[in-house]
Amino acid sequence: MKTITLYDVARHAGVSYQTVSRVINQGPHVSLRTRDKVLAAMAELHYIPNRGAQQLAGKRTRTLGLLTTDLALHAPSQIAAAVKSRAGQSGVSVIISMLEQHDDAACTQGVQELLAQRVEGLLINLPLEDDKARMLAELAHPVPVLFLDVGDTATVNSLLFDARQGARLGVSHLLGQGHQRIALLGGPTSSVSARARMAGWVAELEAAGLVPCGCESGDWSAASGYEKGHQLLSATVLPQAILVANDQMALGLIRACAEKGLSVPQHISLVGYDDTADSAWYSPPLTTVRQAFRDAGERSVDWLLARQRGEQTGDVQMRLPVSLVERASTSPVTSENITGENLARQLHALAQLAASLDRRN
Repeated sequence: MKTITLYDVARHAGVSYQTVSRVINQGPHVSLRTRDKVLAAMAELHYIPNRGAQQLAGKRTRTLGLLTTDLALHAPSQIAAAVKSRAGQSGVSVIISMLEQHDDAACTQGVQELLAQRVEGLLINLPLEDDKARMLAELAHPVPVLFLDVGDTATVNSLLFDARQGARLGVSHLLGQGHQRIALLGGPTSSVSARARMAGWVAELEAAGLVPCGCESGDWSAASGYEKGHQLLSATVLPQAILVANDQMALGLIRACAEKGLSVPQHISLVGYDDTADSAWYSPPLTTVRQAFRDAGERSVDWLLARQRGEQTGDVQMRLPVSLVERASTSPVTSENITGENLARQLHALAQLAASLDRRN
């Protein structure tokens, strides 16, 4: 099969070789009509520019790098999509590298591989301790780096959501509905943001004169929400409500509640965290703390591009607000809640007894 060249595109579009080159490299002095003709010819001939050859020839494509955690998780994937979209609007490419392990060696290798591809700026969306973040920033220097998942005390350029505000919104919402027995389902203790949410919840409950009636930590997945949810729901005294560190774990917890004979929110209220795209379609639709992932991705790209233009100097620690999205997974405490809760507990005990008798027979 014959390889399509720039000369073939030029012949098909009825323009010169140099005009095709200017269109591909977004050069000046090309009319909109001519540009459209060239792009149409490229599409018809299925011509794909060789970016590697362009870079070797000194025609560099502006490129950013995104080093991210598992994109199977909704929050990182939504940020990555926003980064890719915003960069594309500015004519900038994005190289995405996903890490499954977050140890020093893996993080260092991930940054080095992106730098080897001549990226002009780095976004790092990995849960990092302060010293590890500083080490990666120094490794990348002079390429600008913006971190999206570090602690408030990290002395690096960062863009973070306000975890304390998110904790306050979730706790205040449940207290306002009369809930007193509140359990916590946090994220992995290795995650900076998970620890921040857990610490915020505990502090807000202490300020109200309460302590959590149960506490477990999952790994952000729906499966871990299901597993840890069963543990929280096996306590002698059921929680009236559970605060969950992300929406995916809340999904697993909703199933655990159903298997325990507990209806959400009639018997137990749940508050998620993130407001991922699917949370409005849970059954019931999830009350959750919204983090504006698209805004975070877009502002991250804007900052890096401004930094390259020399419009941003000095260190920056940007903080984005969060908000509560109230849906149908929470409701005020009523006598019906309490009666239903006791009934659900009795039904569950009877189901366990029946299962035990079946095994004996």
